Amino acid sequence: MRTTFDFSPFYRDTVGFDRVFHMLDSAVSQGSQGYPPYNIEKAGDDSYRIVMAVAGFGEAELNITQKEDELLVTGKAQPGAEEKQYLYRGIAAREFERRFQLADHVKVVGASLANGLLTIELRREIPEEKKARAIRIETGSAPRITKQ
Repeated sequence: MRTTFDFSPFYRDTVGFDRVFHMLDSAVSQGSQGYPPYNIEKAGDDSYRIVMAVAGFGEAELNITQKEDELLVTGKAQPGAEEKQYLYRGIAAREFERRFQLADHVKVVGASLANGLLTIELRREIPEEKKARAIRIETGSAPRITKQ
């Protein structure tokens, strides 16, 4: 039995991650794996945070890359890591690649790793020429357009 989710009511309430629910829609429909689990948080008017559970990975084993409007987070165990014999292995330390489609003008401003959680800070920075601006209305006669 396959469950479908309708994310359309959330489209009108998103800022910065305008396409996040489209991503979730496609992820659900493709049956993508859920590793590593993550949260997307709104930290302010133009600030966002992605928090990923990356237990078992160190700073040197994680890589974060932003290219245009795509954020790529990869985790790869260091070669030569000490092999251990497990009686039970419940912490999945397998390699992963997680892609996030970012909204226009969203940039990564920092990342930190603490207590097995990778936190990626994002900020939406709209250039001045793209921001709304007020247009002054002049009173008086309408300007005349002359033919040249």
